Amino acid sequence: MRKVIPITDTADNSSASYLYASMPKIYPRAVHGVFARWRWLGVLITQLVFYGLPWLEWGQRQAVLFDLQSRRFYIFGLVLYPQDFIYLTAMLIIAALSLFLFTAVAGRLWCGYACPQTVYSEIFMWIERQVEGDRGARMHLDENAFSLEKLVKKTYKHILWLGFSIWTGFTFVGYFTPIHSLGLAFFETRMGSWEVFWVFFYGFATYGNAGFMREQVCKYMCPYARFQSAMFDHDTLIVTYDSKRGEPRGARSRQVALADTGLGACVDCSLCVQVCPTGIDIRQGLQYECIGCGACADVCDGVMDKMAYAKGLVRYTTQNALIKGWDKAAMLKQVFRPRVLVYTGILWTLIFALGISLWLRTPMKVDVLRDRGTLARITQDGQLENVFRLQIMNATEVAQILSIQVRGAPGLTLTSGATVEVLPAQSRWAVVDVSLPYEALPAGSHKIWFDIQNPDGSLHVTEASVFVVPH
Repeated sequence: MRKVIPITDTADNSSASYLYASMPKIYPRAVHGVFARWRWLGVLITQLVFYGLPWLEWGQRQAVLFDLQSRRFYIFGLVLYPQDFIYLTAMLIIAALSLFLFTAVAGRLWCGYACPQTVYSEIFMWIERQVEGDRGARMHLDENAFSLEKLVKKTYKHILWLGFSIWTGFTFVGYFTPIHSLGLAFFETRMGSWEVFWVFFYGFATYGNAGFMREQVCKYMCPYARFQSAMFDHDTLIVTYDSKRGEPRGARSRQVALADTGLGACVDCSLCVQVCPTGIDIRQGLQYECIGCGACADVCDGVMDKMAYAKGLVRYTTQNALIKGWDKAAMLKQVFRPRVLVYTGILWTLIFALGISLWLRTPMKVDVLRDRGTLARITQDGQLENVFRLQIMNATEVAQILSIQVRGAPGLTLTSGATVEVLPAQSRWAVVDVSLPYEALPAGSHKIWFDIQNPDGSLHVTEASVFVVPH
C-alpha cells in the first residue's frame, strides 16, 4: 500500500486533500490466448538474443563485444572505433524512427511485447505463479498469517528471482568484458571490482523493477507513456472496448439469449481488470497506463466463447473504425496514410544510407598530429624538417603492413617511418619525419597530404596536414 499523506486546511480535519492515492497491490491473473502467445514469443526471442548473443564466436573472438578498455566495438565482422560514433548515432535514430512508425500504426507494441520491463515482469510473474499459484492463491497466501508454508514459498520464490537477476547482470556485463573469461573469473571469485559492481547493480535493478515495482515503472517512471499520445491518431490500432456492444453491462444466465436480456454483451465479470498488468479497466477508455499487451482482449474473448457471443468486445481496433463501424478491410486501408508513409520513407532512406556507408567504409583510420615539441628544424644536410605523429587504426582482423607517402610540395620526402606494421584490430602511433630543401617554400603553413596504403591497394587512406616553414 502506498503511504497516504493528508494535508488539512483546518484543525478539525474537516477539509483534507491527499498527495497520493492509496493503491492496492496488483495480482495479475494468468491468461491464455492469441496475444498471450505473441507476448511469450516476444519474451522468447528477446531473451534468446540477449542471453545467447555474448556466447557466439566470430573467428577467434566474441561475436558481439563492446570492449571499453581497449576502445573497440566488435559486431560480428565489424570492428568499430570511437571515431565511428556516427554509425551508433545512425542506429539510434533508426531505432527512434522505428518506434515512431510502430506506434503510429499499432500503438504501444514495444511496451506490450518487447520492452525489458514487460519481458522481465512476465518472467518474474511466471516464476511467482509456479511457486505460489495463480491470482487467488497468491492473494490468499499474502492475506494469511505467517506460517511455514508461507516462509518456504516466499523464500523459494525470491531465491529463484535473485538467481535469475544475477544471471541477467552477468550476461549484461558479458557484452563489455569477454564472457568466457568473465565466467571463469566469476567461478574463481577473482572478478574485478567494477565487474562485480555492475553484475550486482544490474541484477539488483532487474530484481527490483521486475519483482516489486512492475507497473509502477510503466505508470510513473517511463517517459514513453507520457508522450505516446503525440504519436497516436484516430487511425492508430489500440486495445479498445466496444461500448456500443458492451453497454449496458450486467450479469446474466448463459441460458438466456443476449437479445432477451436487455443488456449489452459485457457480463461485468471484471476479468479484464484482473488480467491487466497495470490494473486498469479498459472499459473506461484509452488510458496512458495501458501498455497494449492485449491480455484483456484474450480473456474477454474467452468469456464471449463461453457465453456464445461474438468475439471482439475488447479488441485491437482504431477509434475511427469503432465510431464509423468499419470492417477490418476498411480499417487496414488507413494504415498507409501520409504520416505512416513519411515515417516509412525516412526510415528506409536511413537504413539504406547506413548500409551503403558500411559497405563503402574503409576499414582503416588515420589521425595526423603535428609534434608540438618540434614545429620545424634544420637538419645537418640543410633540409627543413617537420615531425608528425600518425595514429593508424586497423579495423580489419589481419595484420597490415602499410606504406606511408607524402605529397603536396616539390622535393617533399619522408626521411623516416615510411613503413609500419599494425596488428589485427589494433592501433599504433607512427612517428614520421618530413623534409624538403631549405627555402623551397616561403614562410608560413603549407598544406600537405599523407597517403597510407597496404601493398595491394585495397586499403587506402589520405589525410591532410600542414608543413610549417618558420620565418
